[in-house]
Amino acid sequence: MKTTSLKFLILIPFLAFSSVTAFGQATKYKCMIQMNAYQGKEAYVIISLINPKGGYEKTLSVLGTDKQWYNTLKDWYKFQAKTKEKLSAITGASVGGGDRAMRTIEIEDSKLGKGYKLRFESAVEEQKYHVTDVEIPLTAEALAERAEGKGYIRYVKLNAIK
Repeated sequence: MKTTSLKFLILIPFLAFSSVTAFGQATKYKCMIQMNAYQGKEAYVIISLINPKGGYEKTLSVLGTDKQWYNTLKDWYKFQAKTKEKLSAITGASVGGGDRAMRTIEIEDSKLGKGYKLRFESAVEEQKYHVTDVEIPLTAEALAERAEGKGYIRYVKLNAIK
C-alpha cells in the first residue's frame, strides 16, 4: 500500500508538468485600436493570426456584429467561408471614425519569433477595403511598439496582461 501511494505522489508533479508543456502557454494582450477621423459609416475590423506563409490561421477578434457586411472584408471572408470558425465569443461592436476600440486577444507564446503576424483589416460600407491596414510581426519588439495604420486605422497598441 505504501509503495503504491509513494508512486502516485511521485507521478502527480510529473503529470502536472507534462500537461502544462503539452498544451502550451498563451499570453493575453489588451489591444487598443485608434481610428482615423474618416467620413462615413462605422468600420468593420478583423484581427487575424497570419502564418509564416502569409495565410490565415485563426480569427482573433471581429469588430462588427452584422454578418451581412462580412463579405466586404474579402480576403478574410474567403477564409471564414472555408473554416466556418465560431465567432460569437470574439465579436463586438464596429468602430466609427475618430473612435477608439479596446479588445483582449490571446496569442500562443509558441508563435512568437516564428514568422507569424497579426493582421488588422478594415472596411467601411461603400468605401475602400484595406486588407493590410496594420500588420504586426509576432516578435517581442514589434508587440511592444505602436503600429501605424494605412487606412481607416490610425494606429494599434498592444500591452501584455500580466
